[in-house]
Amino acid sequence: MPHAYPFLTPEQKKELSDIAQRIVATGKGILAADESTGSVAKRFQSINAENTEENRRLYRQLLFTADDRINPCIGGVILFHETMYQKTDDGKVFPQYLKERGMVVGIKVDKGVVPLAGTNGETTTQGLDGLYERCAQYKKDGADFAKWRCVLKITPTTPSKLAILENANVLARYASICQMHGIVPIVEPEILPDGDHDLKRCQYVTEKVLAACYKAMSDHHVYLEGTLLKPNMVTAGHSCSHKYSNQEIAMATVTALRRTVPPAVPGITFLSGGQSEEEASINLNAMNQCPLQRPWALTFSYGRALQASALKAWAGKKENGKACQDEFIKRALANNQACQGKYVSSVASSAGGESLFVANHAY
Repeated sequence: MPHAYPFLTPEQKKELSDIAQRIVATGKGILAADESTGSVAKRFQSINAENTEENRRLYRQLLFTADDRINPCIGGVILFHETMYQKTDDGKVFPQYLKERGMVVGIKVDKGVVPLAGTNGETTTQGLDGLYERCAQYKKDGADFAKWRCVLKITPTTPSKLAILENANVLARYASICQMHGIVPIVEPEILPDGDHDLKRCQYVTEKVLAACYKAMSDHHVYLEGTLLKPNMVTAGHSCSHKYSNQEIAMATVTALRRTVPPAVPGITFLSGGQSEEEASINLNAMNQCPLQRPWALTFSYGRALQASALKAWAGKKENGKACQDEFIKRALANNQACQGKYVSSVASSAGGESLFVANHAY
């Protein structure tokens, strides 16, 4: 019989659960600004902007310094390692600036996906080596939460049992290391939207994956009140011939979560998974209007779905800064409403209705 050796004091538990709850307070979600240098290269290429460290700093500074209208919308911001140490024009490091705005600072800590031998192109995520030391340093430098992304894919033969178990285990190990350092782990087991599977198949796979994740977190003594989950919404594959309604997507997603995610988890911050900005807001809104009981906050942790219009408006030009911020504010306000079930759709963003799907998406 397992014996309990508590690794967190009541004070540490309180710190973790307070951080998690601040991030997903009513109306708030997460701005995912943790794209790797390679991912930013692709985004900047689409607007003909040069991918330099200074351009990355300037672009993210525009997002972080948007006016006070974003304050009730953004509870946390996930940064990439480089961004964690960059400064605003007036010399303040970004984490300090964000904290002064009342936003919680997060950091991406995984080191990307690597192939799982003997599987049909499946992967696991690396980065556990040295994570203990990195978390200690990031906490010192102002990070209070972290993110680690695992990727699973749906095909007739996947996800395999090995991929599900290995990814669940690596996420649980990461989560327990973060908590030892007072960092709230965001657990992200993303099931890619690639494929022609229907809604039912995605729901079934999502349930199996999440059940495995929470079993692993229990085995690793993870304190659930001090964690957040960042899952995919339950949707049909991008190549599925049948188009499902937002209400069908909402019901399938909330049903899968109710079956697998313990009520101890304070919040679920969805990834947008290549949906258009508008779709991501409408689906999130539908979930928050869904007639099923929801014991956790259902909110957003969006990268592309908060930034696509802003990036397009900026186009790498200094004089477009205000236009860029206005587009970002528009999406932040839309999602602030959506995570309260109050969003009324109006496609007025410059990339609002465009699909943001990228096959085999890697950060």
